[in-house]
Amino acid sequence: MLSLHQKLSQTQKLSPQQIQYQKLLQLNTLALEQRIKTELELNPVLEELEDFELEQEQAENNDDTDSTEDSKEDEYDNTDDEFDVEDYMNDVDIDNDRLNRSPDEDYSRPVAPARVTLSEYLMDQVRMLDLTDDQMIIAENIVGSVNRDGYFKEDLEKLVSELNLFEHLETTVDEAENVLKLIQTLDPIGVAARNLQECLLIQLKNISFDPYYSYLAEKILTDHYKEFVNKRFEIIQKNMDMNVETLKITLDLIHRLDPKPGEGNISSEEANQVTPDFLIEKMDNNYIITLNDRAVPSVTISKTYLEMINSKKRKRKISKRDKETHKFLREKFESAKWFIASIQQRRDTLMKIMRSILEHQYDFFEYGARALKPMIYKDIADDIEMDISTISRVVNGKYVESPQGIHELKYFFSEGLATDSGNEISNKHIKELIREIIENESKKHPYSDDKIAKILTGKGIHIARRTVAKYREQLMIPVARLRKEI
Repeated sequence: MLSLHQKLSQTQKLSPQQIQYQKLLQLNTLALEQRIKTELELNPVLEELEDFELEQEQAENNDDTDSTEDSKEDEYDNTDDEFDVEDYMNDVDIDNDRLNRSPDEDYSRPVAPARVTLSEYLMDQVRMLDLTDDQMIIAENIVGSVNRDGYFKEDLEKLVSELNLFEHLETTVDEAENVLKLIQTLDPIGVAARNLQECLLIQLKNISFDPYYSYLAEKILTDHYKEFVNKRFEIIQKNMDMNVETLKITLDLIHRLDPKPGEGNISSEEANQVTPDFLIEKMDNNYIITLNDRAVPSVTISKTYLEMINSKKRKRKISKRDKETHKFLREKFESAKWFIASIQQRRDTLMKIMRSILEHQYDFFEYGARALKPMIYKDIADDIEMDISTISRVVNGKYVESPQGIHELKYFFSEGLATDSGNEISNKHIKELIREIIENESKKHPYSDDKIAKILTGKGIHIARRTVAKYREQLMIPVARLRKEI
């Protein structure tokens, strides 16, 4: 049986302006720059101000501070459609200034030089080789499959089959193997190797080393590779019948080889350069925070469209087409107004949060990672009276550059662990202690995770072995057996 019921409930909905603000809040500096450029293309009422225009506008604003307001213009006959541009402009403090820029002193930063990718670097060398057309196609496909570390991880036989099918070649796996070996001798030597063992052996054969130790190193990598990667040096020493000093010199030679020839001075298409969103400098015992938004376009309301609106307002009668134009411009003005206001609000929010983080973690900026205090999102939210979700949006994916280096804002947040002294210590502080313990251990007899846990317990920090193992893995430090050296 059907029945009707009335129900009263409260729901909270975000306005389009609030949604826009929250989306802008999540963007880092580079993404914000692109977002503003997109908005400039979509909204004709918005325009970008160049630096000389900004200076001119500021000068004009200063000269006109004592000027009187212009008399009011005639209104439209249709009062339902009327609106005053000045009302829109005065709703928020929109002047022709850098609303989306930091007002602080300009911060000069060096421009990174242009860098070629690994693929481009290799292809420049491939073109210098005396290759046939078919070999060149093979080389291009091999180079295109080299990953950022410099390894060729594709199946060569499958690659040859695809080239014969889609490129109409008549090549063989042996011919492709010959092309691959040629590429492996290009700079950096060892690039396009299929695994670490092949990479190291290629370097040994193509780089000038002491012949005797080069021979021993090649024999270790060929006949005792499994023992080498697992650092079972005593087995290698016994099987190759060599003394400790000879083994040490040979292993040192291997360690001088490059396990990732794709890295270094050659850039990768996948490599991303971190652009800090904040800059913190210490000046006269004070820390100065600057929002790193110098590259972000400054936007304002277009004077051309302002004049267009004012000219239409002077008309006593307007046509249907004029009404449609008026409606379109009113919507674009509304959108532009809220967009500029959202950028300003984003900037204010970011600065509030960064100032609060600096205040809470002042010791970190003074003394480094070991002085990092336990802190959660709620601590900052309570301090600046904002929602925790807002803090989360801001810190995610944004970076700060300070005298202590470049860190993601999330780095400053961590839970704490109580010590015997009654104080709380950050888990990042504990990680630094673990790193320090490992750095100072005997390389002949490295500490196990259980031993590290006992050392920390002796310092008043009670931590389980499995927690030490988790932190060690997060620090990308191998287990004790793999840290062992002769």
